[in-house]
Amino acid sequence: MTHEQAVYLELLARGAATEAYDRPVLLARASGAGPEQLAGLEQAKQLALRVRAELEGRRRREAELSALFETAHDLAGLRDLDDVLRAIVQRARSLLGTEVAYLSLNDPVRGDTYMRVTEGSVSARFQQVRLGMGEGLGGLVAQTARPYVTDDYFRDERFQHTESIDSAVGDEGLVAILGVPLTLGSQVIGVLFAADRRARVFEREQVALLGSFAAHAAVAIDTANLLAETRSALAELERANDIIREHSGVIERASEVHDRLTELVLRGGGVHDVAAAVSEVLGGAVEFVEERPGPARITEGHAGRHGDDWVAAVSAGGETFGALVLRERPDLDPVDLRTLERAALVTSLLLLARRSAGEAEQRVRGELLDDLLDAPDRDPGLLRERAARLRTDTDAPHVVLAARIDRAGAGAEADAGGRESADRQRLRSAASHLAATRHGLASARDGGTVLLLPLGPGESAAELARQTARHLGGALREAVTVGASAPVTAPLAHPERVGPAYDEARRCLDALRLLRRQGEGAAAEDLGFLGLLLADTRDIEGFVERTIGQVVAYDRRRGTDLVRTMDAYFASGMSPARTKDDLHVHVNTVAQRVERIGRLLGPDWQSPARALEIQLALRLHALSSAVIR
Repeated sequence: MTHEQAVYLELLARGAATEAYDRPVLLARASGAGPEQLAGLEQAKQLALRVRAELEGRRRREAELSALFETAHDLAGLRDLDDVLRAIVQRARSLLGTEVAYLSLNDPVRGDTYMRVTEGSVSARFQQVRLGMGEGLGGLVAQTARPYVTDDYFRDERFQHTESIDSAVGDEGLVAILGVPLTLGSQVIGVLFAADRRARVFEREQVALLGSFAAHAAVAIDTANLLAETRSALAELERANDIIREHSGVIERASEVHDRLTELVLRGGGVHDVAAAVSEVLGGAVEFVEERPGPARITEGHAGRHGDDWVAAVSAGGETFGALVLRERPDLDPVDLRTLERAALVTSLLLLARRSAGEAEQRVRGELLDDLLDAPDRDPGLLRERAARLRTDTDAPHVVLAARIDRAGAGAEADAGGRESADRQRLRSAASHLAATRHGLASARDGGTVLLLPLGPGESAAELARQTARHLGGALREAVTVGASAPVTAPLAHPERVGPAYDEARRCLDALRLLRRQGEGAAAEDLGFLGLLLADTRDIEGFVERTIGQVVAYDRRRGTDLVRTMDAYFASGMSPARTKDDLHVHVNTVAQRVERIGRLLGPDWQSPARALEIQLALRLHALSSAVIR
């Protein structure tokens, strides 16, 4: 070994700076060494520098590997995601010796990447920046899954510059930036950055180092996420176990409710029995109401809160029958809520069963009335027997009523066909219910409904017609016009009387509609002289009595001459002056008599319609008086 080589070995051994390797050559040249000696020294110098660089590289790699190992160990000990992210950024800044380090994560919902953690940053705008895929250096890394490095960010044209990103980078004062992808398999979950506020060349080894560190960081992030999900799942399991333990007794109670409701249905219980049973189980007051309270969103099979009460819709097939309302229970657990919903379902089944039975009874009642109208020659004994099974009074006087829905403009267009059919069904249902309530019969007929109802004590056919019109109109919330026949004595013993009575009721119904009295109920006796034409029996005396009976009775009691005065008054064209000449009395006497007549007959007795009826009654009264004489 030469002296010169020993000098360079000594420099290597003490780790001298690069400049120290030039000194032996300079000293030899100053001492007058020859060219051969200088060439030997230069060769030894270059060899020593290569050895020195190799040793430096190995030491740096050892330091980096040691740092990576320490980082992986540190990350493995972290559990909280925020702690993991902060540790990643701090270690990246420390490893590369940069002024700033930061980390962004991809947002799969918005399709961009956003700043998550920064270290060494001083700009609020920079800390909140979002990068679209392909925008800025970070967006390019996130989109391509490849590392990118720039020595001068603002002069680099390889990536898309945007005003918002450039402004944020400018606020932070960054110049040199290195970004590497955080990847899990083939999926990029974010970008890890190291940056300086001055121009700097990031060497290939530094890019590889940050890339290796990013791989550890991605795994740590994934581990933290999985751990958080595991903790969440364990917490959910614990809550589920708590709920199971808490509600085990409630489930047993629900089973008891199911058994009780089943038993109740099998033994023919009703709606109020269901409400009583559920009240006892739930510890509140349960009531069935026909009009459902609460919001419309409480649909079939479900229950919900309405004010201080709980409401469960009682419905089936889209039709609502009402609701079960639970009071005095501010809170319900899911099982109790399901119990209330199950009780509502049972209630709807009971109501459907009751309706089916009612519809069957309606059909039987309708068939019996159809037989009375269409086959009056049937055996009256069989008809009476069928009526008795329906609890119909076979001996009381009955009235035949014809009912029809009257709506303004109805029937004018073809579209009325479907609506008219629905109206008929609704009218038939309401009439059948009324007939069952009054122990009568009802059936659909001639576009409307026909009823055969018994008269109550002291009740007239006209009163029954008005009651029926009000009842059906209120039930349907539509104008229902009802025409009534004269009372029919023992219709089941004399079925041949029912058909003519129905014809009379229809004539009354048609007369009411022609008179524009839709929505009213009337019999022939309510229609004045028109009733004489419509009724099967010409009740002349009844018409006279209803029209001018009060005046006739007044004359009979007081010995006055009001009837003759009315006759002369109308004959003279309702002129008091001509009337006094005909009666040979003073005009004041005529005025007094006209005033008295008005008090007896009402203020409208001189109106055209009333005047016509009164004049006809006067003629009939005169004819009947002549016959009697």
